[in-house]
Amino acid sequence: MTPVLDPPDLGRPDLRLIAVDMDGSLLDDAKRLDPSFWPLLDELHARGIVVCPASGRQYATLREQFGRDDLVYIAENGSYVVHEGRELSSEPLDLGVAHAVIDTMRGADGDAGVVLCGKRSAYVERTDRPFLDQVEPYYKRLEVVDDIRAVQDDVLKVAVYDFESSERTARVLAAFDGALVSGPHWLDVMSATADKGVALAHVQDALGITREQTMAFGDYHNDLGMLRAAGCSVAMDNAHPDVRAAARFVAPSNNANGVVRTIRAALGL
Repeated sequence: MTPVLDPPDLGRPDLRLIAVDMDGSLLDDAKRLDPSFWPLLDELHARGIVVCPASGRQYATLREQFGRDDLVYIAENGSYVVHEGRELSSEPLDLGVAHAVIDTMRGADGDAGVVLCGKRSAYVERTDRPFLDQVEPYYKRLEVVDDIRAVQDDVLKVAVYDFESSERTARVLAAFDGALVSGPHWLDVMSATADKGVALAHVQDALGITREQTMAFGDYHNDLGMLRAAGCSVAMDNAHPDVRAAARFVAPSNNANGVVRTIRAALGL
C-alpha cells in the first residue's frame, strides 16, 4: 500500500469539536507528542474549537499529559468523560461482570495481565516489571493490591494486556458483550453501552455541537464508534484496514504528524 504523504483535502469544514485518539494517532510509535501540537492547540482554543483527547488511557494520565482543564477528556475508551475538571458522563461496568472477567483470565492459558480500572485509581495484582512497563504509561494512578476482586471503587472497565496478542484474549473473553480490542496487545471489557462514540455524543449534546461540526481521528477498532459519531471522520494511514474503510478520509500516519497536519490544512493554516 502506498503511504499517504499529504493531508487529505477536507474543504473548509465548520469545525467546533475535534476528537482525537492518542496511541497510534496523535502520538507517534515512541509515544511522543509532536511539539507543533501545542501552538495548534492554542490556535484552536482561540477559534472556539473544543479539543477532545479520546483514549483508553486513564483520566489522570490524560490530564497530566495535557496539563489543562479547557479540554474535554474521553478516558477509559469512553466510559469516563471529564470537562473542566468535572465528570460529564460515565458508564460503569457491572461489578459482577468485572469479577467474571477476572476469574476467566485467572483460569486462562497464556501470558496476560489484568488491570481493574476504577474512577479513583487503577489496580493490579501482577508486579513483574515486564507487565508494569506496559501498564504504567497509561495509568498515572496505579495501586498494587493483593486481590483486585476485593477493590472498592466504581469500576469503569477491566483491561487485559496479552503479551502474545489481544486477538487471543478476545477469543478467551468472547462471551462478554463489552469486550473490545483496543490495540495489538490490549483488550478492554466495559459496559455494553460504553464506547468512544457514545461518549462523543454526550459531549456534542452537552456543548450544543452537531455531528457535522465534529472531526475525529482514529486508528483501531475502539475508535470506530467515535468515527461514526463525527461528520468528518479521519483514519490514520497506519490504521487497521477496518478503520480505514470506515472513515471518510485518510491522514498521514501517526509517525508523520498526520493529525496536526490535517487539522492545519482543514483550517487553512
